[in-house]
Amino acid sequence: MARKKAAGSTKNGRDSNPKYLGVKLTDGSFANVGSIIIRQRGSDVLPGDGVGIGRDHTLFALKSGTVKMSTKRKVHFDGSTLIKKVASII
Repeated sequence: MARKKAAGSTKNGRDSNPKYLGVKLTDGSFANVGSIIIRQRGSDVLPGDGVGIGRDHTLFALKSGTVKMSTKRKVHFDGSTLIKKVASII
């Protein structure tokens, strides 16, 4: 008789590293040139005046100023409209 129960291979035990996404500077915060405003996957928030967008859709400040969050109506190619969030620097 075996003294221990046989331990088979497990199929869980993996985890991915955190990506630290989200809003870094809120509405009314002061942003210097190059400071990250939002880290995101996809263009959930669009860049406005004084805000650039990186190749991983990160929004960053192109000039110093105050962060302003607003909304904008966008019309799709099929004619449907939706409201998108816009980050800009004042």
